[in-house]
Amino acid sequence: MLRIGLIVNPRAGIGGRLALKGSDDASLVQAAIDAGAEAPAPARALQALAALADGVDLLRAPGPMGEDLAAPAGTTTAADTTTAALAMVEAGIDLLLFAGGDGTAVDVLHAVGDRVPVIGIPAGVKMHSAVFGVTPRRAGELAAAFVAGRTRGDAPAEVMDVDEADLRAGIISPRLHGYLRVPVAPGLVQSGKARSAPAEAAAQAAVAGHVARGLGRRLALIGPGTTTAAILAALGLTPTLVGVDVVAGGRLVAADANEETLLELVEEGSSVIVTPVGGQGFILGRGNQQLSPRVLRAAGLDALVIVSTETKLAALGGRPLLVDTGDPDLDAALCGYRRVVTGPGHETVYRVAT
Repeated sequence: MLRIGLIVNPRAGIGGRLALKGSDDASLVQAAIDAGAEAPAPARALQALAALADGVDLLRAPGPMGEDLAAPAGTTTAADTTTAALAMVEAGIDLLLFAGGDGTAVDVLHAVGDRVPVIGIPAGVKMHSAVFGVTPRRAGELAAAFVAGRTRGDAPAEVMDVDEADLRAGIISPRLHGYLRVPVAPGLVQSGKARSAPAEAAAQAAVAGHVARGLGRRLALIGPGTTTAAILAALGLTPTLVGVDVVAGGRLVAADANEETLLELVEEGSSVIVTPVGGQGFILGRGNQQLSPRVLRAAGLDALVIVSTETKLAALGGRPLLVDTGDPDLDAALCGYRRVVTGPGHETVYRVAT
């Protein structure tokens, strides 16, 4: 019987819908908790565990970090994660599951290095690293495949993180911290994030100008990314780049809006404009958690507008665009084939999956 360790960062992801850019700043996280915000990590860990078969020796970190996922989060630190991970390695685990984001992945890297394979359950705001399952369910399926001996060994996967202070200043500068061993199975693990090349600027401007001209006076929620930022620039507005901006009639209605603000503004028929994360293909659930299931349902599923350059789509090599909103029913409704605006008068029909 294989032994699997589970560590949950109970505060991971709490900043997503509040537009906080992450959960590393303890004072901001505490303010969010005081305001009634809930972190998604415990529920997403349970989704992953549901895919594991019986007969696994599961070693959980104490309290809200794994043993009691219904407990209040309390105060947990990076040191708690590294301590728990070290203890599990010493206890002889064969695989480590952790729920969190890039910051948690860095903590796990510092603790275990390359001593055991790991699988990240995506639960943070920042998830540039290539160690996470495509969804929590996929992370659990990968763990189940590992237990059943159906993975193709393991391979080093990059651990990246971006400083939250930089993100709040609109600076995207990911740093490579190292590599973790991740079991190999097709379609279950997300790719690392790729940055847009400078040569893409002209193509982004072309597709952005086309979309901007078609907005009219309609309310539009414009998600993060360089391609979507170009839409704001085409309107003569300053984009947030790493946030969700709201425009109507060529006017900026709200900048870097959180879920609450979006719910106050959105109405059926509003446009929700998103662009794939380069290299990963995510259109929802990575860095734009403000576009929550409640917001998306309020706008209507037909309101989703996907924009991308042809080069970015081609870089996916046929892999689908991805959604991971945290609501399995909504994700299923968003799946299928959707139109992607790739330039003036040009659209591509592309597959969306979970």
